[in-house]
Amino acid sequence: MDKEKERLQSVINDGAIWNKWGPYLTERQWGTVREDYSPNGDAWNYISHDVARSKAYRWGEEGIGGISDNTQLICLSLALWNKKDPIIKERFFGLTNEQGNHGEDVKEYYYYLDNTPTHSYMKMLYKYPQSAFPYSQLLDENQKRTKADPEYELIDTGIFNEDKYFDIFIEYAKFSVEDILIKITAHNRGKEKASLNILPQIWFRNTWESGKDIPKPLLSKSSEHSINLKHVKLGKYFLYYDENPQLLFCENETNNKRLYKSENASLFVKDGINDYLTRNIKSAVNPSNTGTKAACNYDLEIEGSSPKSIRLRLSNVLIKNPFADFDKIFTERKNEADIFYQEIQKEIKTDDAKNVQRQAFAGMLWSKQYYHYNIEKWLNGDEGQPKPPPQRLEGRNKDWLHLNNKDIISMPDKWEFPWYATWDLAFHCIPLAIIDPEFAKGQLVLLTNEWYMHPNGQLPSYEWDFSEVNPPVHAWAAWRVYKIDHKLQGKPDTSFLERVFHKLLINFTWWVNKKDHDGHNIFQGGFLGLDNIGVFDRNTQIPEGGYLDQSDGTSWMAMFSLNMLRISLELSKTNLVYQELATKFFEHFLYIARSMTDMGGKGFGLWDEEDGFYYDALHLKDKIYSLKIRSAVGLIPLFAVEVLEPDLLKLVPDFERRLNWFLDNKPEMAMLVSRWFEKGVGERHLLSLLRGHRMKALLKRMLDESEFLSDFGVRALSKYHEQHPYEFNFNGTYLEVKYTPAESDSNLFGGNSNWRGPIWFQVNFLLIESLYRFHHYYGDDFKIECPTNSGKFLTIKEVAEELSRRLSKIFLKDEKGLRPVFAYNQKIQTDPNFKDYLLFHEYFHGDSGRGCGASHQTGWTGLIAKILQPKRK
Repeated sequence: MDKEKERLQSVINDGAIWNKWGPYLTERQWGTVREDYSPNGDAWNYISHDVARSKAYRWGEEGIGGISDNTQLICLSLALWNKKDPIIKERFFGLTNEQGNHGEDVKEYYYYLDNTPTHSYMKMLYKYPQSAFPYSQLLDENQKRTKADPEYELIDTGIFNEDKYFDIFIEYAKFSVEDILIKITAHNRGKEKASLNILPQIWFRNTWESGKDIPKPLLSKSSEHSINLKHVKLGKYFLYYDENPQLLFCENETNNKRLYKSENASLFVKDGINDYLTRNIKSAVNPSNTGTKAACNYDLEIEGSSPKSIRLRLSNVLIKNPFADFDKIFTERKNEADIFYQEIQKEIKTDDAKNVQRQAFAGMLWSKQYYHYNIEKWLNGDEGQPKPPPQRLEGRNKDWLHLNNKDIISMPDKWEFPWYATWDLAFHCIPLAIIDPEFAKGQLVLLTNEWYMHPNGQLPSYEWDFSEVNPPVHAWAAWRVYKIDHKLQGKPDTSFLERVFHKLLINFTWWVNKKDHDGHNIFQGGFLGLDNIGVFDRNTQIPEGGYLDQSDGTSWMAMFSLNMLRISLELSKTNLVYQELATKFFEHFLYIARSMTDMGGKGFGLWDEEDGFYYDALHLKDKIYSLKIRSAVGLIPLFAVEVLEPDLLKLVPDFERRLNWFLDNKPEMAMLVSRWFEKGVGERHLLSLLRGHRMKALLKRMLDESEFLSDFGVRALSKYHEQHPYEFNFNGTYLEVKYTPAESDSNLFGGNSNWRGPIWFQVNFLLIESLYRFHHYYGDDFKIECPTNSGKFLTIKEVAEELSRRLSKIFLKDEKGLRPVFAYNQKIQTDPNFKDYLLFHEYFHGDSGRGCGASHQTGWTGLIAKILQPKRK
């Protein structure tokens, strides 16, 4: 067993806390809901980027390439200054939702290069310009641009044209659980000497001003080349620094004078180090070298085309010679990381694919964040602090008073989306399970705990509106993580599966009671994560009492039913009582299938036989309209598929008996769902919303390159709508949906994502998974034309592999050495210091494969790590 696996095992067996320290700082705490105390819920403007350097946060901390303990009481990150910027660079800059022409957008270049599950070795890269950072230019130019224009990025300003920038490599290596080595290397990519202040900063999260009589912690200069830390909860630590930097101290407390024109509680406030350097205010830092925030100021001149490194060490023990074995430890941890990933990647054939996957894993691990949010305290305010505006008690998240989160959680993107999103997190857990199944399982259980899940059974969506409804994929993720873990460990973790299953029973009941409008097993649900995919804003009330029966909402519930059925049967192997629940979910699935064909006995279904596609149905007064938009909504019925093995059915005789009775006495139900009485390969049974005819019809459209199939995966909207936009006349108002392959051209849902044409990894991944299950039943004799009208016929498994290949093409170099993901910029595409550092975007252009949306959403785009992993035979 390699060293990293030994560390992971020691966490399980011995309770070792190798994950006590990790990359748990967010990259943007400003502009978040939890820091918003405005009366009108204007989170973006309550704390802006400009305010952030002077405002002490209440709920969490941010930084560049930073770490903290798992309660985020002690924080460490990097700040920089090129002697030209008006402020030091201690947080990433970006535009708010209102400022960006496609919504919020970080305007920096940084890359997650490496990380291990215990964070024993971590590495990231930040590109810091030597010229003054063009804050105003980025803001002004983007505000001039329309939805139809491309975003104006930092590289578009020309600031990197002559390579006058620093590559800042940030690395961490753990000697032990509480002994962390830090190396920061600045490589001057320009040809001329350049100045740079490297400022590692260490500080305490401000908990002492929350009115709880918490003793104030202390940072102080030591005579032993260290900064000493004292905290009542964590004890003593020492930050050792190499060479002789200037030490600067202040307090992590708000500069009231700057922000609110009132007196400061301290002489030395949060932005003191910034003001000392950039404004030459000597009185801004504490001459006695004490405080709650400190920096080691390395004032450097770095020769052209040359690197310079600095070294630090954070430990809870006194070390006489902290840098004597520094390089040796770093080399060991880096080699151990290589060995860990060599084992995982042993069946991947190319170095390029290995690089993509390893950086995807790195992004997943760097995107862990300490998330703290207590709704009741947030609404009512802290003792000894001004009372929040009363309007908040009737505002955002007022119905979630039970929610009290303070955990390490996998984030979609720590700048653009620095809050957990439940359906995103389900997908995160799939690639995470390959490298750290215990963490993946823990994440899935976490969101079902009483301090997350609503008492009514709803899972929290995201902090902008916890009551928002996301697709119910938690059971699917739990089952997939359970199976991955079983393969890796050689034994099943049924206690995990049982624990999460019990909570999902409550969630399932919430769905049935809340989102089935007429009690006919046809589900609504709202936008269900697909933002602007429909002609209506699916998340708002349709006028005149209208409502949508959603093909995707209903299909998600069919999938949920089958996921719960499969988990029930697995648990029945050790406890036969679960057979009864398996029967419940089997019957529920059949009733949903019937309703999709005949809603409430009205003779109207969601399937359109002429088009061979599923559509949403709009109810207006006494009429029902089929909204004939060819979108991913109509492909989601493919997700509801399960294959039951004959050996499994032998283990659950009561379930099989009840199943056969039901099908014998209700044969019309059996005819609705696949070919139950026609056994497949190996005597297997198929449960699916789609009989063979409908599956072929859907796949014919999905695999048509003039419709859904792109060179880079399956589009969210058929390209047919490029020349044939869908129009709906609603009381004289014409509503339109057209194919838009990249960024959104509307403001619907903030305008920062688009489901009308681009390629999204989570939908493509579920399609691939479903195709593998269909193949498991049909076998190699069943073939379909792929692409449609090509004359080439493939097995369903080969179609799944073809989709995987097309998705992988987005990131992998083509025959010219180019990556489609970088089609937006020639320098990023070809420059040796850019081209092999990956960005995992939120979604991708439906025709070219270029990255769109959030640029660091390794989140569900991290599924590429699983797609690149060869399937075990």
